[in-house]
This record gives sequence, structure tokens and C-alpha cells, in this order.
Amino acid sequence: MYSNLDRPPLNVTELRRGLDPFFSQLDVVAETGSTNADLLARAADAEADRSVLVAEFQTSGRGRHQRTWVSPAQAQVALSVLVRLPGIAPADLGWLPLLTGVAVADAVRSVAKVPAELKWPNDVLVEGRKLCGILAEVGTTGKNPTVVVGIGLNVSLTEDELPVPEATSLVLAGAEVSDRTTLVRSLLRDFASRFTAWESAGWATSELADVYRERCATIGAQVRAELPGGDRIEGTATDVDANGRLIIDGRAVSAGDVTHLRPLE
Repeated sequence: MYSNLDRPPLNVTELRRGLDPFFSQLDVVAETGSTNADLLARAADAEADRSVLVAEFQTSGRGRHQRTWVSPAQAQVALSVLVRLPGIAPADLGWLPLLTGVAVADAVRSVAKVPAELKWPNDVLVEGRKLCGILAEVGTTGKNPTVVVGIGLNVSLTEDELPVPEATSLVLAGAEVSDRTTLVRSLLRDFASRFTAWESAGWATSELADVYRERCATIGAQVRAELPGGDRIEGTATDVDANGRLIIDGRAVSAGDVTHLRPLE
């Protein structure tokens, strides 16, 4: 794989040296199809837990609804984390991607000094443009479920390299820091802190929900939600409930594509 001097490779030694004790393993690969798919293949191994896989380049990165997520090599943070959640209620598993969104937004704010915020359920935005996508996939179910959560954070993409016009990158957003090694360390540290607090609370979601609401730009916005099955609703998003569902004019939405609507001129 060609290495762009303006996009240096991750410093694996530094990543492992600074790895939070929460994690059991961190691997970096030059290229793979999908970091999520790779970790899902390990989910059946009872010893696999709290593993991190980072790729310099993904050929088949996935978003929600099987959308592709492609970026030039070494221009984004593409990583996945495998975690087990012993004793969690199945209904609460949906909070993991929301927690991950909080961790990414906080890392971007603290390290890059970019005003990141969340669009329900877990897109990370800067000034209304998508900076990061998150995809959680269940590997195993039962009393000790395994979930793999993937993160695709745009770091140095130019306008011409963006997958869609509504996207952005840290460099385009004027980030003070765009070193991917620093970003990965901060992101994993924030994820570990949030996950540990959630687990220590017995997977209770009240505190996590409050933190999420503080960072969610969708709450209070006029939105359109495209629901599974083709239904559509428009209205004001007023809250996120205890199950992580978005409340739009009193109606709870558990899944769908949400668009923030511009106010009429």
C-alpha cells in the first residue's frame, strides 16, 4: 500500500504503549475489507473481549443499511471494538452505539478542538456536516452477548474526496490536531471510560442518557424521519427516551434515517 507522506501511518508502538488497561488487545492492519467483519468472525471465541482492530485502509467499509463507507488510505480513523456485555437486557444493547457516539464527540472536542455534536442515533456532526459514522453489530446473543462497534472518522479528506457533499473531515473543519495516533488514543480512552461507568452502573441508562442528550443536536430540531417500511414523519424532536428512541411530536422512533430540516426562510 502506498504511504502518502502527508498522511503518515499510525504509530502502532505508541498506540500500544498508551492503550487503556480496559482493552486486552490492539491490532493495526494495512488493509482489510471491514474491521467490523473481521472482529465479528472472532465473536464466537469465548476469550475474545475488549479487542481493537484498526485498518489503514478498508475496501468494504459498511455503514447502516449496508451503505458503503470508503476513504483514501490513511485519511480516516477506521476501527472496531469487540466487547462483551454480561447480564445486559437485550433492549439496552442499543445504547452501545449511542455511547460510542458520545466518546467520539468528546474525543474530537478535547483533542481536535472542533465543536462536534451528535445527530440521532450516532452520527457525529460538525456544523451540520457528517464527520463520523458508527455501526454496531451483534456477534453473539444470550446472557453474555458480544457486540462489535465500528467507527469511521474522517480526518484528512479533502472536499473532492468526501463520499457525499454533506460530509466533512477534521482538516476541513479546521481541527487543531489531526494526528490519527493521538485521535485513536483519545477516542479509545473516552470509550473505555464511558463503557466502564455504564457497566459499573449495572447497565442502567439514566446517566448515559443525560450525557447523550447534552450532545445531541437533534433534540429541539425540526426533523424528517424515514422509517423502515417506507413511512415518513416530520415534526419536532423533543427527547430521547430511556430506550434510546427519538421522540418526535410524542411518537417514539426506534430506527430510521433522520434529516435535520432547515428552517423556512
